[in-house]
Amino acid sequence: MELFSPAVRAWFATSFEAPTAAQVQGWPHIARGESTLICAPTGSGKTLTAFLAALDTLMTSEPSQERSHRTRVLYVSPLRALAFDVEKNLRSPLRGIELAADRTGLSVVEPVVAMRTGDTPSNERQRLIRRPPDLLITTPESLYLMLTSSARETLVGVETVIIDEIHALAPTKRGAHLSLTLERLEEITDRPFQRIGLSATQRPLEVVARYLGGFDADGKLRPVSIVDAGILKQLDVDVVIPVEDMSRLGEVVTELQSGPATAALTERRSSVWPSIYPRILQQVLEHRSTIIFCNARRQAERIAAKLNELAVEQGVIAEEEPELVKAHHGSLAREQRVVIEDQLKQGTLRALVATSSLELGIDMGAVDLVIQVESPGAVSRGLQRIGRAGHQVGEPSRGTIYPKHRGDLLEAAVVTRKMLDGEIEHTRYPRNPLDVLAQQIVAHVAITEEASIDDVAAMVRRSANFAELSDELLHNTLDLLAGRYPSEEFSELRPRIVWDRVNGTLRARAGSRRLAVTSGGTIPDRGLFGVFLPDGARVGELDEEMVYESRVGETFLLGASTWRIEDISFERVTVTPAPGQPGKMP
Repeated sequence: MELFSPAVRAWFATSFEAPTAAQVQGWPHIARGESTLICAPTGSGKTLTAFLAALDTLMTSEPSQERSHRTRVLYVSPLRALAFDVEKNLRSPLRGIELAADRTGLSVVEPVVAMRTGDTPSNERQRLIRRPPDLLITTPESLYLMLTSSARETLVGVETVIIDEIHALAPTKRGAHLSLTLERLEEITDRPFQRIGLSATQRPLEVVARYLGGFDADGKLRPVSIVDAGILKQLDVDVVIPVEDMSRLGEVVTELQSGPATAALTERRSSVWPSIYPRILQQVLEHRSTIIFCNARRQAERIAAKLNELAVEQGVIAEEEPELVKAHHGSLAREQRVVIEDQLKQGTLRALVATSSLELGIDMGAVDLVIQVESPGAVSRGLQRIGRAGHQVGEPSRGTIYPKHRGDLLEAAVVTRKMLDGEIEHTRYPRNPLDVLAQQIVAHVAITEEASIDDVAAMVRRSANFAELSDELLHNTLDLLAGRYPSEEFSELRPRIVWDRVNGTLRARAGSRRLAVTSGGTIPDRGLFGVFLPDGARVGELDEEMVYESRVGETFLLGASTWRIEDISFERVTVTPAPGQPGKMP
């Protein structure tokens, strides 16, 4: 702790018993300004490890004149929900350090913290340009958009970039997109910035460090210090077989159905679900707070609805009472997700059924059990999800996995054994994804007006994902963007740049900047309709296929709540609450 100012040391001493292993090992590297990759278990204080040195600098040292009114620290989160969670959790140390400084008679500067994501209104985005925060919390896509607009000027003074849950980005095209975005940021900053990567599940660390740091102008790997505090967190995981004989699932079963006056034989296929729901409900009632993970949004809605129905049948809750369980996924509006998360943290909601929306490092407070329906499919995903339980330092994580069929049982058993042994899958980042390259070249040229091909090639090859990009692949991509197509099949595509082969320069064509802004990123457009209340409040989203099959007056489930459709218009569905009414699943 001697690395920090007296005010920070005083606050930490009154807030924590001692630093964690990740903090003890990571802080010296970060304090020296080294780019650092930190691997540590869930609940080991990784976020504070990354932020504390930056907060100390922001609060105890005035920026130089040329860096005033500019953002100095960037935090990049793969999930908007995680970004909101971090922004909220930063308030405690900021206020605590201020109070500690007051008690000791020291003066500190209160840093401005702000957030820019896809949910940020346009007037707030304009305010961030006029008065940039000292610390900006954002997502990969929003950072890309800032670099492709006038907001890029606010990032010239960035000193530190923190990438949280880097394992969720590195092996994907989205990670390759972010890697090029960071190199575009490096182009405009007045000095090289420090890079800090955080994750609980990543191997081998050398590969992830290469992805984080990239290469310098001489083609040499930028140095990245590796902090491996990845001591295995204590896990208590059970794989529960919900039926006596899984080999008989799917068989036709004949049952006697009794009515008021008659009895009849009916046939149905045996299913695992009638055995899973009562077990899950019993576990929910036996624990303080539970997160139930599944692998699809539709399944999350169905499980939440069935558990609430079963709770009413068993007399656990009255039919008119609020739900015992709610669904949580990316189709819900941010305001809805925040309300649901706060209800679980405060104990007014006993359980959430979630997809990957709660998989990463969101602090869910008092969760003491995680249930996974179906094998998580990967060791790293299983560790992330089970790690949501016992999120505090030193607490064990308890979880139950319910396989749905025999093949799923086999996979769940293997994944669980590897989770207990810490055998995480190797991370591999994609090489030369040319669709990502084309996007970023158009965005870069559109904002710089004219760029040298040599400079673009050098910038792109500083990214680990494109370090081995050949001249042939680069020129083929430029040909496509400039309208020189390999066949007539591409002739309907409009050129996006002008390639001056004589002078070796690239210029943007009209409309290229708008295209880069409206079509950026690698998250596919799923054709979603916004769901709104009559007063304009956003409820969430529905898939276009379901909207086309729905009619005004019908009811449906979203977030385990029932809604009645009042109007369907272009890309918008207006609804009103319909509590207690049956509804179809999205």
